[in-house]
Amino acid sequence: MPPSTALTQGALVSAPDLVAKGRVARPIHSVIRVPRVGILLASGWLVLLGAATLAAVLGAGSDPIANDYAAISLPPNAEHLFGTDNLGRDVLARSLHGAGASATVAIVTVLMGGGIGILLGVWAGLARGPVDAVIGFFTDAAIALPGLIIISTVVTLTGPSLPTIALTIAGFSIPVFSRLSRATTLAVATENHVVVARTLGAGRWRIVTREVLPVVLPRMTPFLMTTVAGSIVAEGALSFLGFGIRPPQPSWGSLIADGRAQLVDAPWVALIPALLLCLTILSVNVLGEHFREAKR
Repeated sequence: MPPSTALTQGALVSAPDLVAKGRVARPIHSVIRVPRVGILLASGWLVLLGAATLAAVLGAGSDPIANDYAAISLPPNAEHLFGTDNLGRDVLARSLHGAGASATVAIVTVLMGGGIGILLGVWAGLARGPVDAVIGFFTDAAIALPGLIIISTVVTLTGPSLPTIALTIAGFSIPVFSRLSRATTLAVATENHVVVARTLGAGRWRIVTREVLPVVLPRMTPFLMTTVAGSIVAEGALSFLGFGIRPPQPSWGSLIADGRAQLVDAPWVALIPALLLCLTILSVNVLGEHFREAKR
């Protein structure tokens, strides 16, 4: 009997017919898909937020730290689209500058953490032996550390600043990138194009740059998106707990923390930055899921 057929109630029925009739459950990844409209909305939101943030950082709009005591705790209006806080500062301007801080942390985490971690993982996966053992030991040890506590301690000792927060969060992402890229490299190393390159006498550098990295990097894309979301959440959590950027410079976490005392009289001060944070994380996760499905 061909593998594409099955004996059902005394008759040969093809597998596609069984699926069409609902008798065979389809794989879950063939049923659950990120809707195209969701991808468009997520991409549109990130582009819009990125453009508005860049404009705000370059000087467009209101000053995020300028107090206006004639406009204290105003609700959203034509002049202040997101309202003002208890010092008369424009919530829209502060939210966009807070988005700039989160974007900086995410970019540094992906470039530094992803760059170093992926290279270490590829090195360990190809070299094997003592190199793999040493990198694996330090990777496991670093993953076991309580990241948020250590980052809070480092920020307390060195002073809260955006470079310190970004570099520390990026440092804790290196071992995770290393472990995942090593696992991917082990699978890629047995593929035909890598075996052929080794048989033909290609050097290690050529194998890494021409055969391994072009395959490993696309497979790491979904995790890169997850790391972007995680780094934004980590920066927001640190700022919310008081270990973030020094006031009055804004970040999403500090805006939410400052707005807690005004939830009754001026709820927009905390809820709008929280909404922006949630929409951004959701959009990044939707795109990450899309990339993950595309790699199947």
